[in-house]
Amino acid sequence: MRTIALETYAKVNLALDILGRREDGYHDMYMVMQTISLGDTVTVTETAEGFALLVEGETLPRDSKSMEQQATETFFRALGRPVPGLEVRLEKRVPAYAGLGGGSADVAAVLRCLRNLYCPEMSRLELETIGARVGSDVAFCLRGGTCLAQGRGERLTDLSPLPECAFVLCKPSFGLPTPALFARVDNQDLGPRPDVDGMAAALERGDLSAVAARLGNVFEAVLAGEEAEAVAAIKRTLLRRGAMGAAMSGSGPTVFGIFPNRAAARGVYGDLIARYPQTYLVSPVKKFRELE
Repeated sequence: MRTIALETYAKVNLALDILGRREDGYHDMYMVMQTISLGDTVTVTETAEGFALLVEGETLPRDSKSMEQQATETFFRALGRPVPGLEVRLEKRVPAYAGLGGGSADVAAVLRCLRNLYCPEMSRLELETIGARVGSDVAFCLRGGTCLAQGRGERLTDLSPLPECAFVLCKPSFGLPTPALFARVDNQDLGPRPDVDGMAAALERGDLSAVAARLGNVFEAVLAGEEAEAVAAIKRTLLRRGAMGAAMSGSGPTVFGIFPNRAAARGVYGDLIARYPQTYLVSPVKKFRELE
């Protein structure tokens, strides 16, 4: 029986705009996404029969058929062969309901493991197409790096890499399930929109200050009550302690700040982790090359 283990990588949304609701019920997105060095470990092991998912480090609510199982079935359907016996083990470090794409990153890692085990000649584009059938962020989590994401998030364009920097991530004690945030968006005034095109141009110039100045997320406009207060308080702390810019990632509630280097970020990281246990000091990760 063969076993393969891979590290996953979460993401932050440097800019997130929602263009409108589509006829299929999804929303058209316009985003700049960035891979970060916070992730889980995914191990796939061949077994005699069946599919089993084991989650370590965190208890997650799961439907009768997990995204990992859906991804596995979609992968083997594309190969035209039955699903073999498999056990998938997740060692969780990325918090759930945080806006960091941890679930999508785990699904992407399962697909990478299956490709390596069963179809190493499969191209990146083929694997991304399979991933997009399972979840909107999975294609990006397979590619990594810095990307413009459109459509549901599955239409990707590589952008110039984010210059070297550091992120402090801070998640309040509550979670915000993505469907609940999308339900608030329709027919709402989302206020000023992030300058996605300006951010892409700043990345092309390698101008970290201009990137940080253009951080933005329209989901922040639909936060209410204690949610809005907690996100705003963390942003104020990050900016007061030297962040070049700060914003909420994805559907939240994790807030991130950009710093020129890890040394500049350590002070506020220490302050925030004393109050918010799910605080992380991480770095940007460049595009994955294994699927080229």
